[in-house]
Amino acid sequence: MMPDLGKYAGAVLSSYAVSIVLIVVLVAVSILRARRVRAALFEIEERQKRER
Repeated sequence: MMPDLGKYAGAVLSSYAVSIVLIVVLVAVSILRARRVRAALFEIEERQKRER
């Protein structure tokens, strides 16, 4: 069910591919950063509990 892209098929499909790859990379970086921040916050909270 793909439209006929004619001579622009390569450009359009490669643009789709690059866009999908960039979105996947952004999601992966966001998830990794969230894990690091969560771990850092957990460490800070544990340190504060010990100091009390």
